[in-house]
Amino acid sequence: MTTDTGAMTTPTKPDTGTPVEERVDYRFDSGDQERFSHYVPREKLMHAMVEGVPVRALCGKLWVPSRDPQRFPVCPLCKEIHESLPDD
Repeated sequence: MTTDTGAMTTPTKPDTGTPVEERVDYRFDSGDQERFSHYVPREKLMHAMVEGVPVRALCGKLWVPSRDPQRFPVCPLCKEIHESLPDD
């Protein structure tokens, strides 16, 4: 769970009943990748959009998704990696 301060709260420890707050230092990527829509696993994307936590795209871009991906072209590197993956 994410708190208002951006820190992550882990479940209470069974022996103490006290929640533990951990600070996570995300290093967001910048650059031309902002102009593209990226490929990430669907379940991770939904979690990121609901909780406001960052996800890492196939191309390595780390960001918090907040825009409509339909408005941007697909990242060429994400597309290349996705197409090279075996079909499940």
